Amino acid sequence: MTPSASNASGETAAPAHLSPPAPLTLRMAFWFWLKLGFISFGGPAGQIAIMHTELVERRRWISEKRFLHALNYCMVLPGPEAQQLATYIGWLMHRTWGGIVAGAMFVLPSLFILVGLSWVYVAFGHVPVVAGIFYGIKPAVTALVLHAAHRIGTRALKNRWLWGIAAAAFVAIFAFDVPFPAIVLAAGWLGHLGGKRAPHLFALGGGHGAAQHHYGAALIDDDTPTPAHARFSKRGLAQVLGVGGALWLAAMAALVALQGLHGTLAQMGWFFTKAALLTFGGAYAVLPYVYQGAVEQHQWLSGAQMIDGLALGETTPGPLIMVVAFVGFVGGWFKQIFGPDALFLAGATAAAVVTFFTFLPSFVFILAGGPLVESTHGKLKFTAPLTAITAAVVGVIVNLALFFAYHVLWPQGLRGPFDVASAVIAVAAAVALFRFKVGVLPLLAACAAGGLALTMVRSWGG
Repeated sequence: MTPSASNASGETAAPAHLSPPAPLTLRMAFWFWLKLGFISFGGPAGQIAIMHTELVERRRWISEKRFLHALNYCMVLPGPEAQQLATYIGWLMHRTWGGIVAGAMFVLPSLFILVGLSWVYVAFGHVPVVAGIFYGIKPAVTALVLHAAHRIGTRALKNRWLWGIAAAAFVAIFAFDVPFPAIVLAAGWLGHLGGKRAPHLFALGGGHGAAQHHYGAALIDDDTPTPAHARFSKRGLAQVLGVGGALWLAAMAALVALQGLHGTLAQMGWFFTKAALLTFGGAYAVLPYVYQGAVEQHQWLSGAQMIDGLALGETTPGPLIMVVAFVGFVGGWFKQIFGPDALFLAGATAAAVVTFFTFLPSFVFILAGGPLVESTHGKLKFTAPLTAITAAVVGVIVNLALFFAYHVLWPQGLRGPFDVASAVIAVAAAVALFRFKVGVLPLLAACAAGGLALTMVRSWGG
């Protein structure tokens, strides 16, 4: 234990590791949130672990109990839970602007990085080096999606009824091409009924709050009173909903005025608003919906490009749902929304538009719903539909894995040749993930190197 120190009055001060840290201003917090935006690799689990280490253990800005309480609320919401958790903690510490700064800094570094990588992809994607790298990454992405289905499934499918919901969701989207929103609504309805008639089957078990530790006094500790700005009021709720709605309407009106209601940017804004409200279960869950709309309906990009975008999203910091920025960039570029002489501007603008409409609902959910957390968390009528939706998400993600496998292993369609090299890379990636627990970035780096080497060997042999 650290020895106690004496202050000027001769009194013994509390040990340094037990006394709470000094209060910090929003400006001081800004630099941490900015740093977090550049180091938040590893998907939601890795990002939440980084925040726990930094905020709970190292800096002690918030106690573990309060941290987990906020996390459990964010898990109930549609949208990226790690970004919403950062928004929640920033809001709790520094009011509305604290939440906006924390949430925005979690996203903006990823947006700028993805805009740059997307430009390299569309401008130089056919260069042998770039093509070789993506040749190795695509099979790895297929293994990653399958691993995500397994990871979520082992946590969510606790009984045969939930297995049945997952299987029904898979059949619905694979065999009958049922839209993803319809699957979410049906699963939520089943969960609502199940919570009433068989609550033990739809109760959330375990969770993030199983084990807790004490790391010393925190700025926001277990017994710290709820700040005035975080207390529920009808007026505060109305203000947040009003401002959020006004921002959405203003942005959509600007896009309609720029290109018309059926213009690419307005269509992107409307589509990704709907996508933002359906991201139960994380980015992998909403990708089938993004594929249905962006590839099949609007044709902003191809299926193969969608796989490449997911690969880029896996290699950049920030939430994986930021793959939508790639979708926007490619769509804006190839639709030439500002003409053939402003392709980069078109892509960057579309990426920014898509990001805005994707994340605006997350800010509204936190700023409006934060004060309601205590009254809703842990009640079965709220959690049972989520349990069923998460089960359905497993089936949807398995379908996504099959979709990616089809495009990777038969790049010219089922009548074309089977790509043996891609199959070998995919199997090796799956073994690395399932058996050896290799991290995402080392896995993608190894597969990219293998794809590049194989491409170079083929070019020399040809």
